[in-house]
Amino acid sequence: MNALRIRNFSPEDMRAVIGIILPIQRDEFGFAITEDDQPDLHDIPGFYQVGRGAFLVAEINGRLVGTLGLKDIGARQGALRKMFVESEFRGREHGVAQALLHRLIDDARVQGLREIFLGTTEQFRAAHRFYDKNGFHAVAADTLPSAFPRMAIDTRFYRLALA
Repeated sequence: MNALRIRNFSPEDMRAVIGIILPIQRDEFGFAITEDDQPDLHDIPGFYQVGRGAFLVAEINGRLVGTLGLKDIGARQGALRKMFVESEFRGREHGVAQALLHRLIDDARVQGLREIFLGTTEQFRAAHRFYDKNGFHAVAADTLPSAFPRMAIDTRFYRLALA
């Protein structure tokens, strides 16, 4: 049986986190992106783990297999980012994505957040179903908070009310 553990990111995790995120972005989804294009990956504590933010990692038997970040954007709102799970650990039998999201939402509520927003692309259809199933609702881009860190590739946006 796989021992799934969700925990906060620590600086020793940086190379493993990048090793999860970059191959998914480049190889699975064909984005021409490097780690240098994503300065948040080199300062996860300073970018995510401040204020009401967080960065979680999922481990199975001591191996990092998933990531999920929450950026505090002020006004008791957060932006969900960097949700990635290695392909061999996706799906209900592992429950990695669900465990990451549940922990993040529980922690956000404890921190007093009232809303979480996220951006994604049209091609991530499985992600759309996952977010819909977990209570997120699609919103128009022009309704996003002004502090929301919008990525150039994002074309679809979601909101989750926590209150």
